[in-house]
Amino acid sequence: MDLLDDILPILFSVMVGGIIGIEREYQLKSAGLRTMILVTLGACIFTMLSQNLGGSGSPDRIAANIITGIGFVGAGVIFKEENRVSGLTTAVTIWICAALGMTIGAGYYQEATVGSVVVFLLLIMFKYIQDVIDKISTRYTYQMTLSYEDGVTERYENLFKEHNLKSMRGKQMRNGEKYTIIWRVQGAAKNHDICTKILLNDSSIDEFKF
Repeated sequence: MDLLDDILPILFSVMVGGIIGIEREYQLKSAGLRTMILVTLGACIFTMLSQNLGGSGSPDRIAANIITGIGFVGAGVIFKEENRVSGLTTAVTIWICAALGMTIGAGYYQEATVGSVVVFLLLIMFKYIQDVIDKISTRYTYQMTLSYEDGVTERYENLFKEHNLKSMRGKQMRNGEKYTIIWRVQGAAKNHDICTKILLNDSSIDEFKF
């Protein structure tokens, strides 16, 4: 019976980590199926050991360090890009998988089941919600290199306004007659599509990145 009591939480933690990991794997995230299973399983085992080895005096000694350790794992999937930070959701998912593993290891199976379902549904639902938000308003970084002339920045800022795009002027560099300017532009995806097509066909722009 004791062996079954030890095996059950281990198998349950693998199942919970696998369910969440499948969603992350499907979304092609940096931490997928194997990572989520191992994080949930590891947290479960450490919690079980903490209860057994800590005894009545300090049953939370090992378990408390899971929270510290999992922070380093989560930090490894966060990356800073030009105008955004990616990997935050994956990092938080790793953190919540550790929490679910600890919950299972402590024997709170009902709480872990409810938590797993909530996490899985949130990950799926928010993907569709984010897609809707991106269609309404998304942000791009536009970088242009062109010949310098008076009023050139105002000309393109007016172009953004004409297509209902909000722009914020960023870094500007000048090398001789060549002028490089960066804008952070926000608006509906369809407006971005129209504007980028115009800019790609603009013969006065030597180089355009977005």
